[in-house]
Amino acid sequence: MAMIKKKKGIIGILTGGGDVPGLNPAIRAITIRALREGYQVIGLRRGWAGITEIIRDKKADNSEHFMILTEEIVNRAGRTGGTFLHTSRTRPSHMAKADVPKHLQDKYNDDMNDITREVIKNLDFLGIDYLIPIGGDDTLSYGVRLYHEGVKVVAMPKTMDNDVPGTDYCIGFSTCVTRTIMMTHNLRTIAGSHERILVLEVFGRYAGFTAMLPTMAGAANRCVIPEYKFEIDKLAELLVQDRYKNPSKYSVVLVSEGALFKGGEMVFQDSEKDAYGHAKLGGIGDLVSAELKIRTAKFNHGKEVNVINQKLGYLVRGGDPDAIDSIVPMAYGNLALDLILKGIHGRLVVLKNGRYDDMPIDVVTSTKKVVDVKKHYNTDRLRPFYKSFETKPLFIMTSE
Repeated sequence: MAMIKKKKGIIGILTGGGDVPGLNPAIRAITIRALREGYQVIGLRRGWAGITEIIRDKKADNSEHFMILTEEIVNRAGRTGGTFLHTSRTRPSHMAKADVPKHLQDKYNDDMNDITREVIKNLDFLGIDYLIPIGGDDTLSYGVRLYHEGVKVVAMPKTMDNDVPGTDYCIGFSTCVTRTIMMTHNLRTIAGSHERILVLEVFGRYAGFTAMLPTMAGAANRCVIPEYKFEIDKLAELLVQDRYKNPSKYSVVLVSEGALFKGGEMVFQDSEKDAYGHAKLGGIGDLVSAELKIRTAKFNHGKEVNVINQKLGYLVRGGDPDAIDSIVPMAYGNLALDLILKGIHGRLVVLKNGRYDDMPIDVVTSTKKVVDVKKHYNTDRLRPFYKSFETKPLFIMTSE
């Protein structure tokens, strides 16, 4: 049934892309503030997928595609990880024929389809006045498209990679860094017991922040990142030196999933791609580990150094949010409502230089956010570089 507007209007929320700790606190913050300000709140299920699947018929059962949010619902989930609204990597502007909802397949039957006009009609059917998508640059890039089509969008950045342009901080990043540090320290006991090199593959398709911050915090001796193609012999030499200097005879390197050897290519799990054209990364840690074992002999008197190889992957994505990913989503949710109450839209809520703010939503698609190698990465030592921390933001190299 189409929604009946109450009081000030209706706000829609969705979460897209990979899940991170902090999404449920964000949904909670938006909902509680919105309800108290006189809005009704609709949670759209499974990212952009839910709104594409709406059947515009008052008699149709659309309960699998959206839900009315209440304080009771969001309070129950608000302290937990993941997203109770679920998520997907759906891209309505580029939808393969097989992915088009069944009730639209007669109308959209090209190999690739743009069903944006159906999305807009479905938002109107639900009576949604403002839409708050929470996601990374892929999810939010479609939010930019809807904004230019006339939808009132206020966007919220989240991604473990922390690579959404325009903001120093994305929901999920702190928990990712916290988990990476904790798990690296846990695995040190094994590396030390066996006098090995510990290779840990971490998130970071195009940006190396998730490898840089834990390394800066002392979790690893070295890190290799997507922004700089590294020489495997150089890495082997440095790790052998680090191991020799360590009384427990081990060393640690963090490897971003998008890291590249000089002359090499990205390593993919398979050829399958998501709706945004991204193949699933994974395997660079395996390749680095295999090469290190062979090449360490050159720097260790002809004797190979054994390697422990671990992909952290979903282990840093799961579980409850840490303190920062409980506080920032609360603030972001209230920032979004501040804008809506002023009738402002087409904005991205952000943290810049330690202060909450908002930016034009077009910033999401206008640039890329990556590690500034010249400023923050020592290419000779393969680790973070810094001179002074004075006036730097909380996470040092994440400000543009």
